[in-house]
Amino acid sequence: MEFERILKVVQEIINKEGEREEKLKRITKLLKEEVPHYDWVGFYLVGDEPGMLYLGPFTGAPTEHVKIPFGKGICGQAAEREMTFIVQDVSKETNYLSCSPDVKSEIVVPIMKGEEVIGEIDIDSHQISPFTDRDREFLERIAELVATLF
Repeated sequence: MEFERILKVVQEIINKEGEREEKLKRITKLLKEEVPHYDWVGFYLVGDEPGMLYLGPFTGAPTEHVKIPFGKGICGQAAEREMTFIVQDVSKETNYLSCSPDVKSEIVVPIMKGEEVIGEIDIDSHQISPFTDRDREFLERIAELVATLF
């Protein structure tokens, strides 16, 4: 895993001409392909309805969670508290929205524009405890880059 190399590719994707949705999709595909323990990679975006996240571009298995209120599940908690959430074992989490029995852990990083949450990066893994501080720092940097698209 070469996080620095991947960050450069993400920056190139963001700098190229094109639609935001397509850029976000390319980023999800890149992350899933390049990082072995990233089994589902997607964006949830804040829409017109306050306090609600909507599923954006993703790479991985389809999910029934296309709309998540702030505070609900890991995604909703990360948005509500405006902070990165890492859950190394989702079976031990009481406020968890299950997408698949294969998912064992999750990291969610809010995307901020100024003081406001505008979306988040959500990553599921089929392994228990795969996420490190390097993952957190890497994904928080990607969130900063993605925020420039909004």
